[in-house]
Amino acid sequence: MREILASQITDVVEKLCIQANEHLPEDVKCAIKNCRACEDGEIAKGVLDDIIQNYEIADSECVPICQDTGMACVFLEIGQDVHITGGDLREAVDEGVRRGYTNGYLRKSVVKDPVRRGNTGDNTPAMLYTEIVPGENIKITVGPKGFGSENMSMIRMFKPSAGLQGIKDFILEAVETAGPNPCPPMVVGVGIGGTFDKCALLAKKALMRPIDTENPDPFYADLEKEMLEKVNKLGIGPQGFGGKTTAIGLNIETMPTHIAGMPCAVNINCHVTRHKTEVI
Repeated sequence: MREILASQITDVVEKLCIQANEHLPEDVKCAIKNCRACEDGEIAKGVLDDIIQNYEIADSECVPICQDTGMACVFLEIGQDVHITGGDLREAVDEGVRRGYTNGYLRKSVVKDPVRRGNTGDNTPAMLYTEIVPGENIKITVGPKGFGSENMSMIRMFKPSAGLQGIKDFILEAVETAGPNPCPPMVVGVGIGGTFDKCALLAKKALMRPIDTENPDPFYADLEKEMLEKVNKLGIGPQGFGGKTTAIGLNIETMPTHIAGMPCAVNINCHVTRHKTEVI
């Protein structure tokens, strides 16, 4: 049984909160540059040039890519042969977020109560997701999630009779309804299957997957390509000014579900699709 100190988790979460907010993943950068090369409209090209310049400045000066530094979504894949010692896991993660958002001078965007509001002052609590996996390591992924895009997300509890076409229509509906609000070009995470809550989590996890990878199932890999093409034909374009680039990526994650259902969730992110991972 391997022992890992809770303080190690705190240190890694702190670091990842800062890094994720300052440095866009390489797959996202490449996708934006590739889309810029394909655009022919002057406004669309200009917007993408500004986006590229923005993340280059964030990289070089180590400042946040966006003023909305998001809620800290923290995913832990905990090896079953790990024993966490020296503190409470939840508090260790929250302390990492607290330090990261304070020491990184990141905006505190979390309120204490959903209705009565009141800022927590340190961006805690984290949205914590844990999964027990084989092994003796802990894989930590931090994905700060801004709410301009989060607010545009949707979930629908389809009956199986809706079929594949129902899912396709729903994905397009979600993106078209979002329009310019999530600061396109966007990344679209789609979750299919499970239950009401699992479906939404699948869509969130889909955003953590590099957009230059495919679903391992050829059926869903083809669906990802088809829906990305259809999304981009909507013509919403960069920042909603029109163009060929409404989305730079569309990832689908699935799991088994009940015979009576076919849940589908669409979690939308802006082009600032932030996530950093480290294994302890």
